[in-house]
Amino acid sequence: MDNNLQRYSHDPEKFIFCLEAVPDVENETTTSVVKSLEELAFNQGVGSIYKTCDSIEGLEESLGALLYDDHNFKNYEIIYLVMPGEGNNICLNNYYYSMEEVAELFEGKLKGKILHFANAKPLDLNEEEAQYFLDITGAKAVSGYGFASGGMSSSGLDKAFFSLFEDMDDMFEIVEELHQKYYALCKMLDFRLYY
Repeated sequence: MDNNLQRYSHDPEKFIFCLEAVPDVENETTTSVVKSLEELAFNQGVGSIYKTCDSIEGLEESLGALLYDDHNFKNYEIIYLVMPGEGNNICLNNYYYSMEEVAELFEGKLKGKILHFANAKPLDLNEEEAQYFLDITGAKAVSGYGFASGGMSSSGLDKAFFSLFEDMDDMFEIVEELHQKYYALCKMLDFRLYY
C-alpha cells in the first residue's frame, strides 16, 4: 500500500473513496478531511479510502489505481472530491480544469457511482453540463453545494449524507431524509444533486 493511501474502516459493506487536493503530496499532513473520515468510520462504521493529489495526473492515477488495482471497487458507492474551484471547474496546483475535462478523464469509469464534491468549491452546473458529465462518466449522480466554504466546511453534512447510504439504497430517499434531518444546513450550503 503506498504511503499516500489511508484506509479507515470497520469492515463495512460500502466504502467512500476520497481524493483531496493538496499543494504538495510529498508533505504529509493530517487535514480536517482525514479527521472527518476517521470519525465517520469510528462513529457510523462507514469505511473510506483517502488519497491526496496535487495535479490532474495525480487525480487520474489515483482513480486508475482504484479502478484497476482495488478489487473492492464495486463496493465504492461514493467518490468524494475535496478540491477548490469554481462553478463548473476544479483547481489543482493553480490550474483550472472544466467539468467537461474531468468527465473526459473519467470517461465510462464511474458507472453507478455518485461523485460528491465538498464545499471547497461550489457546484454550479447547468442542465446541459450536468447531463454531459453523467453521460460521459456513467455516474449515477453528481452532488455538492452551491455555496462555497467561506470558512464553513460541509464536512458535517457530508458525513450525514454518507452515513445515510449505509442504511438506505434509494438515492432519492437518502436526499429526502438528508433534507428532513438537516434542512437548515442543506438550505444554507445549497445542497445540490444532478442525476
